[in-house]
Amino acid sequence: MRFSEMKYERPDLTAIGAEIEGLTERVRSAASAGEQKEAFDRFEELSAHLSTLANLVYIRNSVNTKDEFYEKETEFLDENLPILQEKTEAFYAALSDSLFRSELEKDLGGLFFTNLEIQRRTFSPEIIGLLQEENKLTTEYQRLYASCVVDFDGKKLPITKLGPYKMSSDRAVRHAAYETEGACFDSHRAELDEIYDKLVHVRTEMAKKLGYENFIPLAYDRLGRNCYGAEEVKAFREQIAREIVPIVRRVKEQQKERIGVDKLRFYDDIFVFPDGNPKPQGTSDEILAAGRQMYREMSPETAEFIDFMYDNELFDVLAKEGKAPGGYCTDLADYDAPFVFSNFNGTSADVDVLTHEMGHAFAFYRAAKNGIMMEYRNPTYEACEVHSMSMEFLTSEHHGKFFGPETEKYEFSHCEDALVFLPYGSMVDEFQHIVYENPDMKPEERNEAWANLEKKYRPYMDFDNLPFYSRGAGWQRQTHIYQNPFYYIDYCMAQTVAFQIWMKMLDNKEEAWKTYMKYTDKAGSMTFAELVPYAGLDLPYAPGCVGKVAAKIAEWLEEHRI
Repeated sequence: MRFSEMKYERPDLTAIGAEIEGLTERVRSAASAGEQKEAFDRFEELSAHLSTLANLVYIRNSVNTKDEFYEKETEFLDENLPILQEKTEAFYAALSDSLFRSELEKDLGGLFFTNLEIQRRTFSPEIIGLLQEENKLTTEYQRLYASCVVDFDGKKLPITKLGPYKMSSDRAVRHAAYETEGACFDSHRAELDEIYDKLVHVRTEMAKKLGYENFIPLAYDRLGRNCYGAEEVKAFREQIAREIVPIVRRVKEQQKERIGVDKLRFYDDIFVFPDGNPKPQGTSDEILAAGRQMYREMSPETAEFIDFMYDNELFDVLAKEGKAPGGYCTDLADYDAPFVFSNFNGTSADVDVLTHEMGHAFAFYRAAKNGIMMEYRNPTYEACEVHSMSMEFLTSEHHGKFFGPETEKYEFSHCEDALVFLPYGSMVDEFQHIVYENPDMKPEERNEAWANLEKKYRPYMDFDNLPFYSRGAGWQRQTHIYQNPFYYIDYCMAQTVAFQIWMKMLDNKEEAWKTYMKYTDKAGSMTFAELVPYAGLDLPYAPGCVGKVAAKIAEWLEEHRI
C-alpha cells in the first residue's frame, strides 16, 4: 500500500489496554504452553498495529512539524503510551514467569526471554509520569531544532540547508555558514540548556526509582544491550583513541596540504578537495532514479526491495521548512514496510541516505519477507547499523551513477569520512557517560567536558572563535544526545564491522555479499556477540580488532591518496 493511502485513526488505548489485560489473564490461567502462545500471537498483532499507528504519527509529524493535527497526535501519544506500557509489562511478566517457560523457549527462543528480562528492568508504574515528561522534552527539542531558520545568501533557509555552503570552495562562505549556524544555536542557548538539564534529571530520577545506580545502566538496558556492558564500550573507545586518532591526525594534515590552508579550522573540516567536495550529478529526482537503478542491478534481493520502496512511496527525503532535522529509517509493521526519512541538501550526504538508510530498510524488508517474528525482526542497534554502514560500501561499484567523473573523489572522501567519524562517535559516547555520572553538572561544566574530549579525540580541531562551537556547546546539535541517549557508539562498532565487510569486497565481491546476507538474514535472532562471529567477522571490542582494521584502512587510503 502507498504511504499516502495508509490511514491513521487515533487508537482507542482504553480498549487496547483492556484487551491486553485480558490476554495477561489468559496467560496466567492457561493450562498449556499452546494456550499461552495463542495469547502471545494476539498480543503481537496488537503491538504491531499500535506501533504502526505511532510511527505514522512520528513520520508525518517529522515531515511537517507545523501540521497541527499530527502535532496534537504526537502530544496524545507522548502522554498516553507510557500509561499503556504498564499493561504491556504486566503481560510480559506473566509470560516470563510462565510454568511452561521451557516449552515456550523452544518455540520463541531463549533470546526472547533474555530480552524480556532486560526490558522488565526498565519499567515500573512509578516512572510513568517521568516517561511522559521525557517524551515531552524530546519532542520540544525536535520542534525547536526544526524551527531554526536563518537568513543566508539572500534567502531564508532551514538550518539543515546550510550543508552545501559548509562545503563551498570559498573559505569565507564556509566560515559564514558555520558562523550563521552557531549564532542560530546561540540564540536558543537558554532553551537548549534547559531542555537538556531537565532530560538529564528526569532520566536520572527514573533510574533511581528503578534501582539503578544512575541512568547509564538503565540506558544500556533500554537499548536492549544483551551481550556487553560499559566496560566493553570503554575498552572499545580506548582502542579508538589509541589506534584511530593518530591515523586521523595524519589524514587531517594531508587534507590541510591538499586544500592549501596554513591551519585547518573547524569550517575546513569537511572540505576535502581544493576544487570542492564531490557532489551528486543531477536533480533530486535524477538521484532517486539512479538509486532505483543501482539496487535493481546489485542483486535479485535488492531489486525486489527497491521496487517495493519506490512503488509504495516509502520515503521522504527532500529538505523543506518545518521539516524535522536528520534522517532515520523506521517501520510500519502492519504493512511489512520500512520508511526512510531524510533531508536532501545537494551534497554527497544525499547519496549516503540512499545507501545508509536504505540499508536499514533492506534489512527490515528481508526480515518481514522471511516471516521472522516481530520481536526478532530488528537486532540490537549496533547490529542494525552494520546493515546500513556496510551497504554504503557494498554499493561502491554503482557510485558512478551519482558522481560521474567525481566518483574517485567520492570513494576516497567516503572512506576518510568513515574513519574520521570513529573518534567523533566515541567522543559523543564518553561525553554522555560523564554527564550521567555527574547529573548535577552546570551547563558550562558540560561544555567544558565536551571541550576537553575534543582534545582527546580531535586534537587537530581549531574552532577559531566561532559562536556556539568555540565555547564547547557543539554537542547540542547532535540530536542523539537529546533524543536517543547512548545510541551513538553503536555507529562506531558497526563501522568497524562494515570496514571488515568492505575489505572482503575488495578481494571478492561475491563472497562479501554472501557474508552480508548471512549476517542480515539472521535479523535479531542472535546477539551481536554471536552474530558477528557467525558471519566470520571480528567483534569491535575484541582486543586487537580496531588496530587490525585501522592498519588496513590506512594502507588503502595511502594507496588511493588524491
